[in-house]
Amino acid sequence: MTKLKLEKDYRRFLDPTTLAKIGNLELIARLVVEGFLVGLHKSPYHGFSVEFAEYRQYNPGDPPKSIDWKVYARTDKFFVKEYEEETNLKAYILLDKSGSMGFSYGGRITKLEYGRFLAAALAYLMIKQKDAVGLLTFDEKPDTVIPTSMTRVQFMELLKILDRTRCSNKTRINTTFPALAERIKRRGLIILISDLLDEPENIVSALKQFRHRKNEVIVFHILDPVEINF
Repeated sequence: MTKLKLEKDYRRFLDPTTLAKIGNLELIARLVVEGFLVGLHKSPYHGFSVEFAEYRQYNPGDPPKSIDWKVYARTDKFFVKEYEEETNLKAYILLDKSGSMGFSYGGRITKLEYGRFLAAALAYLMIKQKDAVGLLTFDEKPDTVIPTSMTRVQFMELLKILDRTRCSNKTRINTTFPALAERIKRRGLIILISDLLDEPENIVSALKQFRHRKNEVIVFHILDPVEINF
């Protein structure tokens, strides 16, 4: 991971030039989405229904029956409802923003910055293949929550939250993870991005909070090279 000149625009998380500078990040994301998730799609774990996603302005050629006349009565403008296929598979990205994630050495980007790019890449690829994804950031307690969705509007909101996420307090994994698990009301895929700076037994015990609720769990253990070689 080399030092990057990071512009403030949240769209930088999907800039190909920037992603190319961060090791094998895009390859890692693709392996997870196109490998692990494909297996889940082929299982009985995956089913479909249809639910309302968002409104958009009416365009010539849209079926007139899709116009929401109640909205028209309030706004005097034509809007149509868009729906999304809801899958039984919902992915929740859990991003650690504790103080230790701000560490970097030798001009590299911080662990948090790497994690933010990874979260954005994973979310983009999952939404592209019609999976719903949400985001939860945490330190010593759960912080920002973006509900699972596969809409473009929600994805842009997720990127904005990633852009605003900063390191803060310590992480108490053994108390934080049960609280995170309570926020996830429906079983799905848990993608944890963290440096996991805690006792191994605390980490294992905490991750079981998700497995007990029948979630699948993927862990990205983010460390600076100097920490690996310490």
